[in-house]
Amino acid sequence: MSENTEDAQAPAKARAPRAKKADATAAGTSAAATATAAATAAAAQVGAGGTLKVHHLRPAPGAKTAKTRVGRGEASKGKTAGRGTKGSKARYQVPESFEGGQMPLHMRLPKLRGFKNPFRTEYQVVNLDKLSALYPAGGSVTVEDLVAKGAVRKGQPVKVLGTGEVTVALTIAVDAYSASAKDKIVAAGGSVEQD
Repeated sequence: MSENTEDAQAPAKARAPRAKKADATAAGTSAAATATAAATAAAAQVGAGGTLKVHHLRPAPGAKTAKTRVGRGEASKGKTAGRGTKGSKARYQVPESFEGGQMPLHMRLPKLRGFKNPFRTEYQVVNLDKLSALYPAGGSVTVEDLVAKGAVRKGQPVKVLGTGEVTVALTIAVDAYSASAKDKIVAAGGSVEQD
Protein backbone atom coordinates (compact mmCIF):
# COMPACT_ATOMS: atom_id res chain seq x y z
CA MET A 1 0.00 0.00 0.00
CA SER A 2 2.83 2.37 0.87
CA GLU A 3 4.51 1.60 -2.48
CA ASN A 4 1.30 2.53 -4.31
CA THR A 5 1.11 5.78 -2.35
CA GLU A 6 4.69 6.67 -3.31
CA ASP A 7 3.96 5.83 -6.94
CA ALA A 8 0.91 8.06 -6.86
CA GLN A 9 2.90 10.93 -5.33
CA ALA A 10 5.80 10.65 -7.81
CA PRO A 11 3.81 11.79 -10.87
CA ALA A 12 2.45 14.72 -8.85
CA LYS A 13 6.01 15.85 -8.04
CA ALA A 14 6.99 15.40 -11.67
CA ARG A 15 4.02 17.47 -12.78
CA ALA A 16 4.91 20.41 -10.51
CA PRO A 17 7.73 21.81 -12.71
CA ARG A 18 5.49 21.53 -15.74
CA ALA A 19 2.91 23.69 -13.99
CA LYS A 20 5.55 26.37 -13.30
CA LYS A 21 6.68 26.21 -16.90
CA ALA A 22 3.09 26.57 -18.05
CA ASP A 23 2.69 29.65 -15.78
CA ALA A 24 5.83 31.23 -17.25
CA THR A 25 4.60 30.52 -20.77
CA ALA A 26 1.24 32.08 -19.92
CA ALA A 27 2.98 35.17 -18.50
CA GLY A 28 5.10 35.50 -21.64
CA THR A 29 2.04 35.10 -23.79
CA SER A 30 0.19 37.82 -21.85
CA ALA A 31 3.17 40.19 -22.19
CA ALA A 32 3.28 39.52 -25.92
CA ALA A 33 -0.45 40.09 -26.11
CA THR A 34 -0.04 43.43 -24.28
CA ALA A 35 2.71 44.49 -26.69
CA THR A 36 0.59 43.44 -29.64
CA ALA A 37 -2.36 45.38 -28.26
CA ALA A 38 -0.17 48.47 -27.83
CA ALA A 39 1.10 48.12 -31.40
CA THR A 40 -2.45 47.72 -32.64
CA ALA A 41 -3.51 50.84 -30.73
CA ALA A 42 -0.61 52.78 -32.25
CA ALA A 43 -1.55 51.53 -35.70
CA ALA A 44 -5.14 52.60 -35.08
CA GLN A 45 -3.91 56.05 -34.08
CA VAL A 46 -1.88 56.31 -37.28
CA GLY A 47 -5.14 56.13 -39.18
CA ALA A 48 -5.95 55.32 -42.77
CA GLY A 49 -3.02 57.35 -44.12
CA GLY A 50 -0.53 54.83 -42.71
CA THR A 51 2.03 57.49 -41.71
CA LEU A 52 3.43 57.36 -38.18
CA LYS A 53 3.86 60.86 -36.78
CA VAL A 54 5.43 62.26 -33.64
CA HIS A 55 2.12 62.92 -31.93
CA HIS A 56 1.23 59.22 -32.28
CA LEU A 57 4.12 58.20 -30.02
CA ARG A 58 3.40 57.38 -26.39
CA PRO A 59 5.75 56.24 -23.63
CA ALA A 60 5.56 52.55 -22.73
CA PRO A 61 3.29 51.73 -19.77
CA GLY A 62 5.23 52.17 -16.53
CA ALA A 63 8.10 54.05 -18.20
CA LYS A 64 7.04 57.40 -16.78
CA THR A 65 6.61 57.65 -13.03
CA ALA A 66 5.61 60.66 -11.01
CA LYS A 67 8.21 62.34 -8.81
CA THR A 68 7.81 61.56 -5.11
CA ARG A 69 7.03 64.70 -3.12
CA VAL A 70 8.70 63.96 0.18
CA GLY A 71 7.49 65.24 3.52
CA ARG A 72 3.83 65.44 2.50
CA GLY A 73 2.28 62.74 4.66
CA GLU A 74 3.35 59.28 5.75
CA ALA A 75 2.90 57.83 2.26
CA SER A 76 5.54 60.15 0.80
CA LYS A 77 8.47 59.63 3.17
CA GLY A 78 6.78 61.86 5.71
CA LYS A 79 8.29 63.04 8.99
CA THR A 80 12.05 62.83 8.34
CA ALA A 81 11.61 62.69 4.54
CA GLY A 82 14.48 60.30 3.91
CA ARG A 83 17.05 62.42 5.76
CA GLY A 84 17.31 60.37 8.92
CA THR A 85 17.19 61.95 12.36
CA LYS A 86 18.97 65.06 13.57
CA GLY A 87 22.39 66.27 12.57
CA SER A 88 23.57 68.81 10.04
CA LYS A 89 22.32 66.83 7.04
CA ALA A 90 18.80 66.62 8.46
CA ARG A 91 18.47 70.40 8.72
CA TYR A 92 17.14 72.75 6.09
CA GLN A 93 20.37 73.35 4.21
CA VAL A 94 24.07 72.60 4.58
CA PRO A 95 26.25 75.60 3.62
CA GLU A 96 28.15 75.15 0.35
CA SER A 97 31.37 76.12 2.10
CA PHE A 98 31.00 73.38 4.73
CA GLU A 99 33.67 70.72 4.19
CA GLY A 100 32.60 68.21 6.80
CA GLY A 101 34.54 69.74 9.68
CA GLN A 102 37.97 69.87 8.04
CA MET A 103 39.77 73.20 7.78
CA PRO A 104 37.90 75.12 5.05
CA LEU A 105 39.68 76.29 1.92
CA HIS A 106 39.43 79.99 2.70
CA MET A 107 41.25 79.38 5.98
CA ARG A 108 43.87 77.05 4.48
CA LEU A 109 45.01 79.58 1.88
CA PRO A 110 47.49 82.32 2.87
CA LYS A 111 46.31 85.88 3.28
CA LEU A 112 46.92 88.04 0.23
CA ARG A 113 48.48 91.26 1.36
CA GLY A 114 48.48 94.57 -0.43
CA PHE A 115 45.92 96.83 -2.02
CA LYS A 116 44.09 96.86 -5.34
CA ASN A 117 42.65 100.20 -6.34
CA PRO A 118 38.98 99.72 -7.30
CA PHE A 119 38.99 103.14 -9.03
CA ARG A 120 41.97 102.53 -11.33
CA THR A 121 41.70 103.55 -14.98
CA GLU A 122 41.74 100.67 -17.45
CA TYR A 123 43.22 101.79 -20.77
CA GLN A 124 42.83 100.26 -24.20
CA VAL A 125 46.32 99.77 -25.57
CA VAL A 126 47.59 100.71 -29.04
CA ASN A 127 51.25 100.16 -29.92
CA LEU A 128 53.36 102.20 -32.34
CA ASP A 129 53.63 99.35 -34.87
CA LYS A 130 49.82 99.28 -35.09
CA LEU A 131 49.72 103.06 -35.64
CA SER A 132 52.37 102.75 -38.38
CA ALA A 133 50.22 100.15 -40.15
CA LEU A 134 47.03 102.21 -39.80
CA TYR A 135 48.65 105.53 -40.85
CA PRO A 136 51.43 104.70 -43.37
CA ALA A 137 51.47 108.30 -44.69
CA GLY A 138 51.37 109.91 -41.23
CA GLY A 139 48.80 112.49 -40.22
CA SER A 140 46.50 113.20 -37.31
CA VAL A 141 45.42 110.42 -34.95
CA THR A 142 42.43 110.77 -32.61
CA VAL A 143 40.39 108.35 -30.55
CA GLU A 144 37.48 108.76 -32.98
CA ASP A 145 39.75 107.81 -35.91
CA LEU A 146 40.96 104.71 -34.07
CA VAL A 147 37.36 103.68 -33.30
CA ALA A 148 36.39 104.17 -36.95
CA LYS A 149 39.32 101.98 -38.06
CA GLY A 150 38.37 99.28 -35.54
CA ALA A 151 41.58 99.55 -33.50
CA VAL A 152 39.76 100.33 -30.22
CA ARG A 153 36.26 100.36 -28.79
CA LYS A 154 34.47 103.59 -28.09
CA GLY A 155 33.74 104.69 -24.54
CA GLN A 156 37.09 103.62 -23.02
CA PRO A 157 40.31 105.65 -22.64
CA VAL A 158 43.21 104.89 -24.99
CA LYS A 159 46.93 104.66 -24.21
CA VAL A 160 49.77 104.51 -26.75
CA LEU A 161 52.66 102.19 -25.89
CA GLY A 162 56.14 102.07 -27.43
CA THR A 163 56.32 98.58 -28.97
CA GLY A 164 57.52 98.81 -32.57
CA GLU A 165 58.91 101.74 -34.56
CA VAL A 166 57.29 104.75 -36.21
CA THR A 167 58.93 106.37 -39.26
CA VAL A 168 56.30 108.98 -40.23
CA ALA A 169 55.20 112.14 -38.46
CA LEU A 170 52.06 111.52 -36.43
CA THR A 171 50.09 114.09 -34.47
CA ILE A 172 48.45 111.95 -31.82
CA ALA A 173 45.71 113.06 -29.42
CA VAL A 174 44.73 110.27 -27.04
CA ASP A 175 44.32 109.87 -23.27
CA ALA A 176 47.78 108.64 -22.22
CA TYR A 177 51.26 107.70 -23.52
CA SER A 178 54.17 105.69 -22.24
CA ALA A 179 57.51 107.51 -21.98
CA SER A 180 59.12 105.40 -24.73
CA ALA A 181 56.17 106.03 -27.06
CA LYS A 182 56.47 109.80 -26.57
CA ASP A 183 60.20 109.74 -27.32
CA LYS A 184 59.77 107.70 -30.53
CA ILE A 185 56.87 109.85 -31.81
CA VAL A 186 58.77 113.10 -31.24
CA ALA A 187 61.98 111.64 -32.74
CA ALA A 188 60.05 110.77 -35.93
CA GLY A 189 58.92 114.40 -36.26
CA GLY A 190 55.47 113.97 -34.75
CA SER A 191 53.81 115.42 -31.66
CA VAL A 192 51.63 114.25 -28.80
CA GLU A 193 48.60 115.94 -27.30
CA GLN A 194 46.82 114.94 -24.12
CA ASP A 195 43.17 114.35 -24.98
